[in-house]
Amino acid sequence: MQPLRQPSSGERIGVISDTHGLLRPEALQALGGVDRILHAGDIGDPNHLDALARIAPVTAIRGNIDRGDWAEALPETANLTIGGLRIHMIHDRKALQVDPRTEGWNVVISGHSHKPGIEETGSALWLNPGAAGPRRFHLPITLAFLWEEAGRPRAIIHPLPA
Repeated sequence: MQPLRQPSSGERIGVISDTHGLLRPEALQALGGVDRILHAGDIGDPNHLDALARIAPVTAIRGNIDRGDWAEALPETANLTIGGLRIHMIHDRKALQVDPRTEGWNVVISGHSHKPGIEETGSALWLNPGAAGPRRFHLPITLAFLWEEAGRPRAIIHPLPA
């Protein structure tokens, strides 16, 4: 996939995952100015959702490390529509049991693997923003941006300094 640039106009969505209790100042800075923030789970600290909400409205799902009453209040998956984007969020992509096309989703966001990636398969864009928390498995520290362009979902992975 060729590199994409985040547009300067239109709805801009910040996508973050696997913070594992570490919300880096660099992540907050990178997300400044977005219209929405989506957190794909493994938050680790409920206060981080409040910090993100000071930037933009947040939709978050529960990851496998999220425990306690605050985490139980979060759904395991979420479906939302932002502009022309029909988004499904699930922490672990391997747990998805349905076909995005059948469900009408054109974006599937997941985390869990800590591996950032953007993949287009027919009717859906699969986005894993990678992990923005503690470094694991020698993988980069990243988040992502998502937007609609010419009626199609577009995304870019944004590296953060470690």
